Amino acid sequence: MNVKRQTLEESAKRCLEDRGVTMRDIAELVYFLQKDYLEELTLETCEENIEAVLKKREVQNAILTGVQLDILAEQGKLMQPLQEIIDTDEGLYGIDEIMALAIVNVYGTIGFTNYGYIDKVKPGILARLNCHGDNNVHTFLDDIVGAIAAAAASRLAHSMPETKFEIKKDTTD
Repeated sequence: MNVKRQTLEESAKRCLEDRGVTMRDIAELVYFLQKDYLEELTLETCEENIEAVLKKREVQNAILTGVQLDILAEQGKLMQPLQEIIDTDEGLYGIDEIMALAIVNVYGTIGFTNYGYIDKVKPGILARLNCHGDNNVHTFLDDIVGAIAAAAASRLAHSMPETKFEIKKDTTD
């Protein structure tokens, strides 16, 4: 029997796809975060940066772990009170955000800012994942997807040529 074993990266990407998240969905989030800063930004460039983020083992591990916990919650296989906490995406739980922060940390502190903003406004795919009416649990997935987008946007920001900033002197004295 010739069974091809998936790499960790392939498994992580498959988890996203199986949960209805495409690279284009995430690219649209990256574009949302960076369009005001990069005039010639394309969705293809966004996807290239997502691919680079998905090559990081920390990111792959977070995807696999978070998605597995969401699936177990859907199946009712977690002990109480954890089952209810994850089922309802309880606001003070915070472990889902901690996992996301591990992803954004890969590209520095700008990732924290990008993640905080996108987690607050929940554009695109994040709005759908955060909706709790489809019998699917996405407690971890919405934060992971937002973190991947924030990390890719941060990677893009780091790749920008050095910008000179003019310091304006306050002349009101």
